[in-house]
Amino acid sequence: MKTIIIDMDDVLADASAKILEIFNELNGTSVDKDFFNHRDFYEFINSDGHRSYRPQLFEPGFFRNLSIMPDAQEVVKELSEKHKVYIVSAATEFPNSLREKYDWMAEHFPFISWKNFMLCGDKSIVKGDVMIDDHEKNLKTFEGETLLYDAMHNKLLTGYQRVNNWQEIHKHFFN
Repeated sequence: MKTIIIDMDDVLADASAKILEIFNELNGTSVDKDFFNHRDFYEFINSDGHRSYRPQLFEPGFFRNLSIMPDAQEVVKELSEKHKVYIVSAATEFPNSLREKYDWMAEHFPFISWKNFMLCGDKSIVKGDVMIDDHEKNLKTFEGETLLYDAMHNKLLTGYQRVNNWQEIHKHFFN
């Protein structure tokens, strides 16, 4: 039995879709996730003339209303039946997200106990066998196996085993 640490935003919940929706609305653009396949997300959105989406992350409702990544519920449920699964989300930067993330998890992943759901500011203290995350800052300090969940902001990142979707994660653990 392994201890599997799973991130929430852009791993279980599709934060990128909401971020792009806000970015496009603020800037009169129609950028989609594929736009970042060969360009740096942060460099583009922070370039001159673009209005920032970041203030919206502090607004009530942003985290509560995110879509679920395809197949995430089914695969996480199966993982939780065979392994110790913990959902660990860096949330304290966005105070509204604390309650919203808890409520989102309770609605969409009711089979994950509140005891296995952790909201924090820094994941460097987290221990386990496997971490699935979309940010290098979390993976680089993790002492176990790391799986980089593909996201528009990490397309150019190398040096990690990349998983593109939940079906690939299923194959990783069950095949």
